[in-house]
Amino acid sequence: MRTGYFYSLIFALFTSVSIAAVAAPATPTESLKAPHSIEVSAAPEHAKLDLNDADAATLQKELSGVGEAKAKAIVTYRETNGPFASIDELLEVKGIGKAILDRNREKLEVN
Repeated sequence: MRTGYFYSLIFALFTSVSIAAVAAPATPTESLKAPHSIEVSAAPEHAKLDLNDADAATLQKELSGVGEAKAKAIVTYRETNGPFASIDELLEVKGIGKAILDRNREKLEVN
């Protein structure tokens, strides 16, 4: 009887120790410590895309919702009607609607 009681106590002790070891927070290693000083560099701003200089491939790549046909339509409109006077003039291009213009307004400029 004493042996069974003794083994139960040992089992409880080992169980408690193993649970405590698993639940204990890991000690941070040297590589995880925060540096004493942090260098902050400004994120490079992406240059805006000029509607009057960009070719069809660049327009297609940089503008959201503009595929090959719409990019070619922008270039054709520019060649036919002259340079864009404002970004809003892009609405005159067939296939370019208000939603596409609003999505890309921050990426565009007219020089």
